Amino acid sequence: MIAATVPERLRLQELLANRRLLNFLAALFAAALMGYALYAQHGLGLEPCPLCMFQRVGISAVGVVFLLAALHHPASGFGSRAYGLLIAVTAAGAAYIAGRHVWIQTQPAGSVPACGAPLDMMLDMFPLLEVVRKVLTGGGECGKIDWLFLGVTMPGWVLIAAVSLGLFGLVNNFVNAGPRAANR
Repeated sequence: MIAATVPERLRLQELLANRRLLNFLAALFAAALMGYALYAQHGLGLEPCPLCMFQRVGISAVGVVFLLAALHHPASGFGSRAYGLLIAVTAAGAAYIAGRHVWIQTQPAGSVPACGAPLDMMLDMFPLLEVVRKVLTGGGECGKIDWLFLGVTMPGWVLIAAVSLGLFGLVNNFVNAGPRAANR
């Protein structure tokens, strides 16, 4: 193994200390996740269930907060830490939904009650909070597994991505916070 030279290590340290760039790259990663979800739907013909749609909203929200953190790039440590916490909270919401989906997929067939109508029909028939409650407490149709990669379902990968993005956003915006880091 060839050891990195001192200038190469310094460049890597500068890159890892660039809060704005890392927030922007995380926003691009969230956008790539959404792009793959759309490809899976339209290119591979995999129809998303209601929980899949909620996961898309969650990952999109995480990406938007990362993008706002990159564009705003607050000079104060407080502002940077606030973005870190906001990223962690939105990622926790996406992780909760993905975790619920993974749990439903591990249950025996027929043991989880169905949501009822498709999501678009439920949105027409019920108030938004009632739809959210029905989707999160039901979900029998969300138990179908039609996609695996390395033995992990799509909701499993979304769970991994949401937790990773949340931790990354928290660490990046706390470690690289403050006036010294604002210039990067």
